[in-house]
Amino acid sequence: MSEKSELGRRGEVIATEYLVKNGFTILHNNWTYKNKELDIVATKDNFLIVIEVKSRSENYVVDPIDSITPQKQKFLFDAAESYAEIYNLDDDIRFDIILIVFSETSHTLEYIEDAFRPGW
Repeated sequence: MSEKSELGRRGEVIATEYLVKNGFTILHNNWTYKNKELDIVATKDNFLIVIEVKSRSENYVVDPIDSITPQKQKFLFDAAESYAEIYNLDDDIRFDIILIVFSETSHTLEYIEDAFRPGW
């Protein structure tokens, strides 16, 4: 496994633990359908929540939030729409982000609720 893949996997585990501790019900991790993927799908407070996890080492060049481009957002909107259709869900969908930055001995986690919205 590449160092980048390992960092991403570690970040998703930490993100999932954080969400569970904060009352989220995890429905799927790394959900895929055709060419679509969602990092974490959860529910809380009558919302279906799609959480995009971005993990970086502390010497990152591009801010993790900047990697969620309008094209990436559209990809997530399309994937979430497919998810809701497949599982016949009618909850409001919210898009959140978890940013994790790893140092040699620890990490920081930033949670951004309702980070972006589709133009549905």
